[in-house]
Amino acid sequence: MAVDGAQLWTLNQRLLSVVMDACSAELAQLGLETKEFFVLAEVAASPYPAELAAALMIPKASVTVYVRNLVAKGFMRREIDDEDLRRHRLILTAEGQAARDRALSALAAEFDRRLARITPQDRTELQRILLEMLKTPE
Repeated sequence: MAVDGAQLWTLNQRLLSVVMDACSAELAQLGLETKEFFVLAEVAASPYPAELAAALMIPKASVTVYVRNLVAKGFMRREIDDEDLRRHRLILTAEGQAARDRALSALAAEFDRRLARITPQDRTELQRILLEMLKTPE
């Protein structure tokens, strides 16, 4: 039986949306919108606005708005990069780290509830499949 790639993509997107929707109340309690959460979660790995935009696949202008909001909320600060004084490095504050960690915990708990429906072997296989799909084609 052939599996339709578009259908699998749609199912994956639906799962991600359901999990994020289930976490939205917790994110709101933290003072975060969903897309702000993604920025907060990625900033340690991609500390420059252009890198964030590329990593999250969102427009640079949107990153600017989210960063401005997160700075205003005290979750993040901008610092001039010592190696290139024209660039600003984004740094999470202690409050930002705490909000990120709580949001990630909520997300993990909700996703764990979904994963509990499948066997440990299937979870291992799912991880293997996802990692394989994320590899850069040669």
